[in-house]
Amino acid sequence: MRNYIDLLKSLIAVSSLSKNEQDAATLIRQFLDHSGIKYDIKNNNTWAKNLHWKDGLPVILLNSHIDTVKPASGYTRDPFSPDVENGILYGLGSNDAGGALVTLLAVFMHFNERENLPFNLIYAATAEEEISGMNGLASILDELGPLDLAIVGEPTQMQLAIAEKGLMVLDCTAHGKSGHAAREEGENAIYKAIADIEKLRNYRFEKTSDILGAVKMSVTIINAGTQHNVVPDTCSFTVDVRTNEYYSNQEAFRIIDELIDSEVKPRSFRLNSSEISVDHPIVQRGINLRLSYYGSPTTSDQAVIPYSSVKIGPGDSARSHTADEFILISEIEEGFSIYVDLLTGLSIV
Repeated sequence: MRNYIDLLKSLIAVSSLSKNEQDAATLIRQFLDHSGIKYDIKNNNTWAKNLHWKDGLPVILLNSHIDTVKPASGYTRDPFSPDVENGILYGLGSNDAGGALVTLLAVFMHFNERENLPFNLIYAATAEEEISGMNGLASILDELGPLDLAIVGEPTQMQLAIAEKGLMVLDCTAHGKSGHAAREEGENAIYKAIADIEKLRNYRFEKTSDILGAVKMSVTIINAGTQHNVVPDTCSFTVDVRTNEYYSNQEAFRIIDELIDSEVKPRSFRLNSSEISVDHPIVQRGINLRLSYYGSPTTSDQAVIPYSSVKIGPGDSARSHTADEFILISEIEEGFSIYVDLLTGLSIV
């Protein structure tokens, strides 16, 4: 795994913020070039098919992302310095999701030249995952063709996320009427917004998922007012909505829109929840390997994959987007072994 650890170090050392992943994409392509692997590119996305591709076989996608968030404010280290201390590799993107990115590449290379695989493999290193961007994985799905299974590499401590909550962001506006604060004039939009926020805070969606739990709504931003003596005529607030498999984003929007008086505008409906049956061969394979499975509260590129998928990778989601991000070298090594065990002998016909 040394070459792959070195690749991860190189990736940490370059800035790869969402929409500006070109340097990271170049490193992936250089690695594939040096390994003699043919690949395709689109924008900052790179993908490769196994050497002995056979039409008609099931297709498995091995996918993770090359982009990162901005460094958290509390860093005590250089976020772009890939330092290794006592078996711990530090640096921005090491855990989310560089560890999974390079480990899945190692898995692809492990199976690449085998002639009698029961499936085809595609390795894809994609962009804009952290912002659910339109120029990431979603932009190349048509070119990848139909998939029978996607393995999405994210830090899950190598446990299987068999379901994932959807994400919908709502921009809400309460409307009032301006007036002088010293007189009984106007209709205070802040008070109207507060009433709606209380409704959202207390509302419970009827259907709760065994694996994903309840739909969760969180008001995360609020803005109003221009000066102290003017009753504000508008108050805007943002709601983060995490849906389970019982509610599409469109349905959840309809319920919320009817619940509150404020104007409600969704930014997008595209990031719906996802799930795969416990009976699916990849999940059963994981259970046989004594892996646990769970429903993930966080959103990944699973949300844009219209095929069966699981999320699994080395590292810990709790470290993602935190200061002094890190991953253990041993986690990457163990991740490689588990990925290989999951795919060895897997039949998804």
